[in-house]
Amino acid sequence: QVQVVESGGGWVQAGGSLRLSCAASGSFFSINAMGWFRQAPGKQRERVAIIESGGNTNYADSVRGRFTISRDNAKNTVYLQMNSLKPEDTAVYYCNTVARVGTTTYNYWGQGTQVTVSS
Repeated sequence: QVQVVESGGGWVQAGGSLRLSCAASGSFFSINAMGWFRQAPGKQRERVAIIESGGNTNYADSVRGRFTISRDNAKNTVYLQMNSLKPEDTAVYYCNTVARVGTTTYNYWGQGTQVTVSS
């Protein structure tokens, strides 16, 4: 079993910054990609940023240049530094972890953390 726990959400005014953290724990052989997704009310969940085990990153166009994803492999933790936040960044942010358990790879999701950006 793998647990994924996010922290760091909250309320901020437009132009401000927040940092999200996500730690994976439990029984797994390795962690491949880790990433952040978000879902705003009435909208589908969308990918925000992904980081591979080797450090390669990929960002949604809407956050590129404002958000930075990083990870600490020793701690099985991924971070999302969010700068220059906009009201349209308001959403529940979910951490996704792709972990290898035995010979199979699974997706694991955190419970989500609310980010609210006021104008």
